Amino acid sequence: MRNLKLAFRTLRSTPFVTAVAILSLALGIGANAAIYSLVDQMLLRPLPVREPERLVNLVAPGPKPGSTTCNQSGDCEAVFSYPMFRDLQQRQAPLAQLVAHRILNINLAFDGQTLDGEGALVSGNYFSALGLTPAVGRLLGPDDDRTLGGHPVAVLSHSYWETRLGADPSVVGKAIVVNGNPLTIVGVAPRGFEGTTLGARPRVFVPITMRAQLNPGFTGFDNRRDYWVYLFGRLKPGVTPEVAARQLNAVYRPILADVEAPLQEGMSAETKQRFLARQVTVEPGARGQSSIHGEARTPLVLLFAITAMVLLIACANIANLLLARGAARVGEMAVRQSLGAGRRRLVAQLLTEACVLAALGGIASLVVAQWTLTGVASMLPSDAIETLRFKLDLQVLGFTALAALLTGVAFGLFPALHGTRPDLIGVIRAGAGQIAGGARAAARFRVGLVTAQIALSVMLLVSAGLFIRSLRNVTREELGLQVDQLVTFAISPVRNGYKPPQSRELFARVRTELATLPGVTGVTTARVPVLSGDNWGNDVSVQGFERGPDTDAGASFNAVAPGYFRTLGVALVAGREFTEADRLGAPKVAIVNEAFAKKFGLGRDAVGKRMARGDTAALDIEIVGLIPDTKYSEVKDPAPPLFVLPVLQDSIVGSVTVYARTSGSPEQLLRAIPGVIKRLDPNLPVEELKTMPQQVRENTFLDRMISTLSASFAVVATLLAAVGLYGVLAYTVAQRTREIGVRMALGADARRVRGLVLRQVATMVGVGSVVGVAAAVGLGRAAASLLFGLSAHDPVTIVVAIGVLLLVAAGAGWIPARRAARVHPMQALRYE
Repeated sequence: MRNLKLAFRTLRSTPFVTAVAILSLALGIGANAAIYSLVDQMLLRPLPVREPERLVNLVAPGPKPGSTTCNQSGDCEAVFSYPMFRDLQQRQAPLAQLVAHRILNINLAFDGQTLDGEGALVSGNYFSALGLTPAVGRLLGPDDDRTLGGHPVAVLSHSYWETRLGADPSVVGKAIVVNGNPLTIVGVAPRGFEGTTLGARPRVFVPITMRAQLNPGFTGFDNRRDYWVYLFGRLKPGVTPEVAARQLNAVYRPILADVEAPLQEGMSAETKQRFLARQVTVEPGARGQSSIHGEARTPLVLLFAITAMVLLIACANIANLLLARGAARVGEMAVRQSLGAGRRRLVAQLLTEACVLAALGGIASLVVAQWTLTGVASMLPSDAIETLRFKLDLQVLGFTALAALLTGVAFGLFPALHGTRPDLIGVIRAGAGQIAGGARAAARFRVGLVTAQIALSVMLLVSAGLFIRSLRNVTREELGLQVDQLVTFAISPVRNGYKPPQSRELFARVRTELATLPGVTGVTTARVPVLSGDNWGNDVSVQGFERGPDTDAGASFNAVAPGYFRTLGVALVAGREFTEADRLGAPKVAIVNEAFAKKFGLGRDAVGKRMARGDTAALDIEIVGLIPDTKYSEVKDPAPPLFVLPVLQDSIVGSVTVYARTSGSPEQLLRAIPGVIKRLDPNLPVEELKTMPQQVRENTFLDRMISTLSASFAVVATLLAAVGLYGVLAYTVAQRTREIGVRMALGADARRVRGLVLRQVATMVGVGSVVGVAAAVGLGRAAASLLFGLSAHDPVTIVVAIGVLLLVAAGAGWIPARRAARVHPMQALRYE
């Protein structure tokens, strides 16, 4: 307690130094705490279930001829066919349980409230495998998925039950309508459980055997060539993942060879060999099963590394400040030693001061951390904001406390040891502290710290420059579309129980009603939303194109309404756009892009040629139009080969994305659209309502987030390095006042004195820049997958970064150099 009182008294005696130190630590620790919050949620935190370390995910890499559909639960190598799931479930020897699941988009209606969202299709053993108990009622069990389509029951998520239904326990036993199907609510999932897929927050859990009812047109239960199920399991006690994989493959491989291989047609010998060589791999599943784990790893680790460097620079600043203050307290330490104070006690006192400083910085860092999280949230898409929590929880508070403690010890240890060294009294008597600028070890340490700060700053400036230039390349990428003045949203009447003819009628009414709004110049619809990350594709047969067993005949697909290309600002190269006459019963037609024409050898003569979906000789679709290449799924991806069909010729379409172009204010149109849909159907939710520029920004949110954060952290790091450089030079000039006076008395002019100080700046900047550039190139190579349109060793970026640092360093060094040049020789010689 005595040490604490003395520490606070000492810090109050130097308010400016204390304020700079606290601010530096707040910036460093706060940035780390904010990014750690995201790292913890997305990469580290296990599921809130029983013994999550025993959960494993199953993956089956290799050829999957047939139909493959995957979503945020993982990539397409992770999906299995439903029959294969049941085969493995019957012989799951190394697993206590094998579970199937899949996320499904739904419309949910209860007691007059209808909203869109996500649901989870799960096998009956889903909750028991996770070891969960219900908050109310019961959870799904094995008896709830024995018969296809025979179990119309549902379990509500706790968050939906609490926020939408008022946590009313009497809802158990009542009906909730999911995609037009009434399901009996049997229970509520436990608090805090949001499913097993990061990035999805299912509002309801439904037996997987009900998919055909909730997803009209689905026929994948009996088809071994239809891959759509994600699998995870719980290891039996004492079983390792390696043993589990070996035993599962003993079941999987014979089924592959004896049952599934004979079903494959037109497969080459090489592909068949790879097909038969497929094996199940068993991966850790404690954090659930999600594609986000892989996608977020590189950017989050990169940002965490950047914030760690900012904290290192802040620590170096504080260490330099404490060294400078320690030099001023040499007399105090010497007196206390002469009065009998032991070195251990003095070191403890100085470390206590450092830890108090760190604690105050840690408290202030909570504000910086929350600001940073709020800034990150403003750059993320709406679905990501709903998935993640952007508030400081106990985990983050614990990390902040630990970071503050470790930094307090780290930056306080050397100054404490140096300020209480055994020869302190001898040093004072010799006057070395005043004449030579303190102990050489301390001087070298201070210079080394500043040089390291400069190196880290250069590294962060180069990295930030790379990401900023990469973002500039992304924003300048030609989309092939005119997104200004364009509004988009989606509706899914099929989820409200609409039959296909009713859906088609509603879509026509939506186009008509929106076209009458003031300022609207075009309205159209599409099955696949553009620049949304969705990818739909098919193998095709094209006139004049020969297909072999391993020929790549795939192309991306869309189905659109009349006026689509005109509304989106795409001018046809040849042919015509779809019209109202291109409907069911009329001759089938298609429009293709230039990449499609090039891939399938059509050239500029595509119009008039014929094609078909799938591998068939019956080319029943005529190509009536050719369009230039436009972006399809991602802004950063090249335009894929694309064929577009009339949505009016689609007999089962139940969901569309609507596009409306306005000559007026897009915000005014955004406000009008919900009212139009409500007049047509009050229970139909409007989904993903936004402007197209907003859609483009959300498509490239990762580039914007990394560029913004890395640039912000680089600016902070550079300012901290400048403060450190200024502090060291100012202290050095003060300590060398007598030396400078002697030099000037012997004839040195102001220019030479300034050069004396600036040469020290040049040395530190030169060494730091070389080290920093080398480290930045290494960091850029590690993050090369995040860069677009430039290399990790872009010379322009490196030159600009070094130039910025030189300007900052020159500014930080000029003031001490100017002060040194103004020293009067006689006053300097009397300086003590």
